[in-house]
Amino acid sequence: MDGFLNLNKPFGFTSHDCVAKVRKILGTKKVGHAGTLDPAATGVLPIAVGRATRLLQYLHHDKAYHATIRFGMTTATDDLEGAILTQQRAPHLSLETVQAKLARFQGMIEQIPPNYSAIQIDGKRLYDLAREGKPIDVPARTIEIYSLQILEWRAGEFPELDLEIACGSGTYIRSVARDLGAELGTGATLAKLLRTESNGFLLRDSLSIEELPAPLMESEQAVLHLPEVNLDEITARRWCQGQKIALNLEARIVRVKCDRFLGIGEVREDGVLVPKMVYEPIA
Repeated sequence: MDGFLNLNKPFGFTSHDCVAKVRKILGTKKVGHAGTLDPAATGVLPIAVGRATRLLQYLHHDKAYHATIRFGMTTATDDLEGAILTQQRAPHLSLETVQAKLARFQGMIEQIPPNYSAIQIDGKRLYDLAREGKPIDVPARTIEIYSLQILEWRAGEFPELDLEIACGSGTYIRSVARDLGAELGTGATLAKLLRTESNGFLLRDSLSIEELPAPLMESEQAVLHLPEVNLDEITARRWCQGQKIALNLEARIVRVKCDRFLGIGEVREDGVLVPKMVYEPIA
């Protein structure tokens, strides 16, 4: 039993909860996920089963979300799950004012992750440090936001903005909400989050937990974004045995085949192909 599931994570479940559910439904222990989602978030959660768990690190990294940002309040977790830190009505806030600030959040930017996140500092998760009440100095990270598109604006005492966000790996949408509110001087927090795309998996193709068990996606389908290198049988057998293969190719991570998917290779700067992960060796 090897392959992938495109799971639509329900509200209130942790990503680990989803893995545990899939293990029980499929009757197998070797299950993993890509791209952790907070319990309050819903949407695409790629699930790997069996040998496919070895491919998780090679999946496409881009993600997309529909996010609702609520202005006029800040919280400890930068979403509605955390204790309210500040609250001030912002009926004066207009869509035009918000639009003028959004450009600052596109492209390559520096972002400080939320205090309540799974990032490790000195071997401890940030959320554990936050719960212990210890002072936290979270270093900024460079992330990339490809596009921000306004979907809907709802004026009021605590206005809300619906955004479509396409971004690279490591982007925290809670931080986008927090920082946008800080730029506007009103404060803001993430009110709702739906992941519409993750690691090449799309929401329209996702399955609910209730629809499981379901046929698994073939493992190679999850890494089709990687360039293909097709070897003859003799060369492929040598590669599977860990031997280096001299090729005149550009350095990159590639998908290695011999009429079928064999695994992941790396073409070094000297043009030599070496195995990174042999998925299915030739006997």
